[in-house]
Amino acid sequence: MPSSHVPTRALMLHWFSFLFMRSNLTHVFQRLWPGPLLALSLLGIALAPPLSARAQSSLSSASSDTRRVGWQANLRGTVGIPRGSLRDNIDGVGGGVHLYLGGWLGASPALLGLDLGILNYGRTTDTVPFSQTVGPRIPVDVTTTNNVLETHLSLRLQPRRGAARPFVEGLLGFKYLYTRTQLDDEIDNEVGDDEIASSTNFDDFAFSGGLGAGVDVLVYQPSSATSWVQGLDLHLGVQYLLGQEAEYLAEGELEDTDGDGQLDREELDVRRSQTTLLQPQVGLTLRVFSSRPTGN
Repeated sequence: MPSSHVPTRALMLHWFSFLFMRSNLTHVFQRLWPGPLLALSLLGIALAPPLSARAQSSLSSASSDTRRVGWQANLRGTVGIPRGSLRDNIDGVGGGVHLYLGGWLGASPALLGLDLGILNYGRTTDTVPFSQTVGPRIPVDVTTTNNVLETHLSLRLQPRRGAARPFVEGLLGFKYLYTRTQLDDEIDNEVGDDEIASSTNFDDFAFSGGLGAGVDVLVYQPSSATSWVQGLDLHLGVQYLLGQEAEYLAEGELEDTDGDGQLDREELDVRRSQTTLLQPQVGLTLRVFSSRPTGN
């Protein structure tokens, strides 16, 4: 029944909020990444009833569109929480973004997709003279970042249509852990500092795989049959990704302690562990039809 869309979505959102606030993640978000994800979650909960009511009216007007929903993409903010032995080597949590693109297989509810993400778990910036010759007259910023690039194939089960579309997925791929140092001039401008030079100081690969689950809650659906877009959803999800053992650097400045002009392995704080991450995520999902809109 159309009248059930609003309460269904509101209950799903409030249930997710209850679990989030009761979990031990709350103090981590407040301390280390307080703004974006928590604010977006609360905003989605607050706006769910009016947005759902608007989507409900468009659902009835678009119900005659029998085209098959073929693809969906989403962009989401991610918090990376180290688990197991990785937690012993990395302080706090990481933050980043993920992008997903997937398509349904035939008439089944199964999607095959690609999930890409970048997480940052450390950043150190120091202002130093450009060289010993010019001294402090030309300062530059030396920034070292610790990052994890994730690339996974995703096999997902999820309905194509509906006000609230739960999903489960399996993921298989790899993590690329790397530490990069970038040299920028200190002159502020509209587009940020200009990069002078950069280098990857240390990197390693780890095979990765795991499970994900969540729900996409409809917030907007075009009423026009000429639109390629079937719906826009609020995405709430979590992934648990096991990771093979890998080597990586802990957060902190890199120092050439022996003064030979290069960073030797003995001068680096190299850690080794499994690379398992728990990743709560909030974002937006866009669904598109697989065939040309009528009237075009």
